[in-house]
Amino acid sequence: MKVRDIMTARVVAVPLTATVTEVACKMRQERVGSVLVVDDAGALVGIATDRQITHTVVADGEDPNEVTAREVMFTEFVPLDPEMDLLQAVRLQRELGMRRLPVIEDGKPIGIVSVSDFASFTKELIDCVLVEGEVRVLRRGRR
Repeated sequence: MKVRDIMTARVVAVPLTATVTEVACKMRQERVGSVLVVDDAGALVGIATDRQITHTVVADGEDPNEVTAREVMFTEFVPLDPEMDLLQAVRLQRELGMRRLPVIEDGKPIGIVSVSDFASFTKELIDCVLVEGEVRVLRRGRR
């Protein structure tokens, strides 16, 4: 399986110049905990998370109408290729200790893979194995 098979293909992005208030509103509106930060050409330049906003703006008493996405985003991330092997991506995410990794194609973000995407896939895989196991047991019992 490939990263493309489990990624969340809905890209929620904000421009570098968006205020933290705008970023937080976008997160609430889209029901997400992070947004991709893009430049004027739509290229990914960073990721802003609700945790970063809480720790770097709210906790420090900064004005969220004055602080921009550029100031709170983190830029140290490893983008995933949509054709990357899923097991390789899981290992990379674990090694980096990052909850979310962007998926990039032709220099543009096309999705994001989160810990919950891996968890959902794992649950589905286990359910399929269990169903297959039950089907085999039932077939054996009929013989």
